[in-house]
Amino acid sequence: MDTTIENANDPGVLLLVGSSGGHLAQLLALRPWYESWRRCWITFDTPEAVSQLVGEEVVAAHHPTTRNVPNLLRNTVLAWRVLRSRRVAAVVTTGAGVAVPFVLLARLWRVPTVYIEVYDRIDTATVTARLCRPFLSAMLVQWDEQRRQYPEATVVGTLL
Repeated sequence: MDTTIENANDPGVLLLVGSSGGHLAQLLALRPWYESWRRCWITFDTPEAVSQLVGEEVVAAHHPTTRNVPNLLRNTVLAWRVLRSRRVAAVVTTGAGVAVPFVLLARLWRVPTVYIEVYDRIDTATVTARLCRPFLSAMLVQWDEQRRQYPEATVVGTLL
């Protein structure tokens, strides 16, 4: 059977990348937007994340990510594998450290990358946003005040 036409019409999978906890909660708040997409979640294998993502495709990322070079390298290999094994339509992330290798590699492969700055960092930029920013297709913020750090950003309002 020839699947060329099916594949040409396949918009791909949406990668939703975020640490567990508040980062994941903010991505989950986007449900009305992403519910019609095929999606794959990249997050940590924590009891909270597992319970919130029942029935979803989840790829467990390595943690902790803060100042942990070995896990950065592991997550870079993971990003490579995930991006190579799927037709990815876009990478959407709220951070934190797990986002960096996914954004960098996705951008190298010309996959659109969207970063949503977290709602609780109003006066200063997060380290992850600063690292990802040069590689983003779009920067979204939740507060008008966050545009002081990201003048090019689009204000989408609070997610939580």
